[in-house]
Parts: sequence; structure tokens; C-alpha cells
Amino acid sequence: MSSKLIVNPPRPVPAAAFARQETYAATRLPVDLASTLIPDAYTSPEFFALERDRVFAHGWVPVCVLDEVAEPGAFVTVEVAGTSVIVCRTKAGELRAHHNVCRHRGARLCAEASGRVARFFQCPYHAWAYDLEGRCLGTPLFTPEAGIPEEQRHLFDMEAVKAFDIADHGLHPVRVAVFGCLVFVCLDPDTPALESQLGDLGERLAGYRIGTHRLVHRASYEIAANWKLVAENYMEYYHLPWVHPGLVKVSPMADHHRWQGPGKYVGFCTSPIAANTDDGGWKGLPDMPGLEGADAYSARFAWLFPNIAVNALPNHTVLLMTFPVSPTHTREVLYMLADPGSLEAAGQLADEQVANLVAFWDDVNREDIAIVERVQRGLADPAYTGGRLCYRFEESVHRFQNMLIDQVLGIVRVPGGDGSELVVSS
Repeated sequence: MSSKLIVNPPRPVPAAAFARQETYAATRLPVDLASTLIPDAYTSPEFFALERDRVFAHGWVPVCVLDEVAEPGAFVTVEVAGTSVIVCRTKAGELRAHHNVCRHRGARLCAEASGRVARFFQCPYHAWAYDLEGRCLGTPLFTPEAGIPEEQRHLFDMEAVKAFDIADHGLHPVRVAVFGCLVFVCLDPDTPALESQLGDLGERLAGYRIGTHRLVHRASYEIAANWKLVAENYMEYYHLPWVHPGLVKVSPMADHHRWQGPGKYVGFCTSPIAANTDDGGWKGLPDMPGLEGADAYSARFAWLFPNIAVNALPNHTVLLMTFPVSPTHTREVLYMLADPGSLEAAGQLADEQVANLVAFWDDVNREDIAIVERVQRGLADPAYTGGRLCYRFEESVHRFQNMLIDQVLGIVRVPGGDGSELVVSS
């Protein structure tokens, strides 16, 4: 049968078919023959539930940056695959992550999105408490600050209770790891280490030293579109001339280049970086000291699977973290960070230069949001069953969609880079 006859199935695709290889036959073709992922993957509640379980519940998911949990006692609470997780910094300066649920009756420990505690997390229901390492400190009587009158403290003494050891009742742990300035968590204890997912990305970005960067701006966006549309729009530059008239002036199509090695990411770069125009641009803050070779005049872009964009430039870094809320709703957080050397060199102009960069990124991001929301509305039309990928500009989308298909089908595989073979993990 001719390969041109391999097309996506008609809609709606039965939920049972989402876990079958043949459903994705058109997207599994080589990129010059392939069609896009089935549209139901962006609209179906059943597909959303499947990828929440097979992608987000079993993979490494970015949740915050180091500056948000820099000090002992600092914490953030995040939702990963429908599970609330506390990420915190211990008194010893170590990162820990815990399920946000009391071991007694299951109450949610932390309702705040972020904060800082002096010594412990305390359940609002029966006052069980847990230190930052997740150890149970005991039932209500453990410090004078518990608010229990002296004459009543004996009522809360658990020493006489049989078969009860507080050491057995600590918070359920969650795996946590760091890449650069990013903090990741993983709900699955059997998932390979984060390094296996990163491939060579750490080496490729080493010159930008993003682990030393400091947070200078954070913003959030609510997007009426599926998280994958946000990802796919980010990683292809086919749309630039029509969607980003300002960006294309400082990021010309001719200066975009493939920048892909082995790993669960999609990479490209702009080299050289063009000067700012009246619409703004990526320049402003002084470049960080010590950059060498092409890093000194290039912008590196990577979408790390599943849901984080890393934009590394000589004078700042921007992260775009997407959190799936529903099949048609995404919450996105934008972080801008800068090397201390760049900020020091800017002196009194640092705030102004950061503000100019923020305004430029915000304009570009809002243009992207408008177009992906328009795509989401179009995908609701049952007549649309998928489109042919433009092999010249959408190889990155093809790579991302096949990583997603692998994960949905339970295939553990790290894609190879240019000129390399696929790496299969056991």
C-alpha cells in the first residue's frame, strides 16, 4: 500500500484506540511523509487522562526554579498528574519533595502555593506535624507552640499507644532532581534518572551556566489551549513571519539552525543574534562574562519533554513551564533569570534593561497564545483529522509528537541526535 494512503483515523477516535500503535501510523512515518498527531489528542478528556498517567505521572516534570526554594524552610506546592506535591529546602540546605497529604486522615497539609515555615508542616485537621525532611514529629504535643494548655498536654501523649511508631508515619517522599536552575520531581520510583532524559543537553548548555542564574521576573498566563499546542508552536519557526512581525526582525528565518543531540528534547538555535529594532529584541543586559565560541553570539532553544522550554541567551535565560489543567486549558509560567555578572555589569540600568526584555518576551508570548487558542478552536471541528507536516520546518514537531506517542504506548526510548541511533532504556 502506498505510504500516501496512511492517514489519521476518522473522528472521533474511540478511547480504547488511544493505546494502540496503529492509531498513530500516519505520525510514525518519516517526517517527509508524516501527518500530525491525531486531533483528538488535543480535545479528548480520555486522551488527557491517559497522558496524565503515562506522561506526567511516570516522567520527570519541572515544577519551579531554585530561587523559589533557596532558603531553609522555603516551599512551593505544585500539582503533577493530579497529585499535590510539596517541594522544600531543609535546614541542612537540601531539596526534598513530599506528597502533600497528612498520614493520619489524609488532609491536605499546605494550601498555599508557596511560603516558608520555621520548622515544620502542621496538618490543619488534627495538628500532626512533619519536619522539612518529611519525618513525623509526633501527634499534637511536640512543642510549646502547639497551643495546648499545660494541664491538657497529657491527653495528647501517644507514648502508651500500642504498635505506633512515629518513624513509620513520615510523609510519602517524591523524587526530586536539579538541572541548572530548574527543579524537577518524579512520582514514579522506577523511572530512570533525570540524566537519562536530558541526554547531551546539559553539555550543550554548559557554557551558559544557567545553574548560577538568579530569578529577576516571574509571570503566569492562562491559555485556552492544550499544552501540546503551546509546545509545538514554540519549537517550530514556520509561523514566525505571520505571527511574529517584531520577532522575525531580530530572529530571521535564515539564522535559525537545527541544534539537536540525543535526549528527550527538541533543540534549535538562532545564530548570530540580531540587533534590537524599534520593536525590541533580546539584547539589553550586558552579556555574562566568560562565554566562549558560538555561545557568545547565539541563542539556544530547547523544549525538554514534556513541558518546559529553555531559552539560553548570552545575557539572560527565559523558561516557559506549562502545566496541563484540562484538554483545552494550560497554565504557563514564564521565568526570566540572569547571570549575576550581567546584572552587576548593568549597574543602575539593570532594572530598566530587565523590564525591556520582559516587555519583548511578553509581547511575543501573547502573540503565541492568541494563535494557539485559535488553533484549539479549529481542532474542535470534526472535519479536521490532521494535516501533513512541513518537513523543512516541522521536523521538531514530528520528533516531539513521536516522543509523546512512545510515552502513551509505554515505550521507554530516548531519541537519538543527528547521526546517532535511538537509545532504548531498560
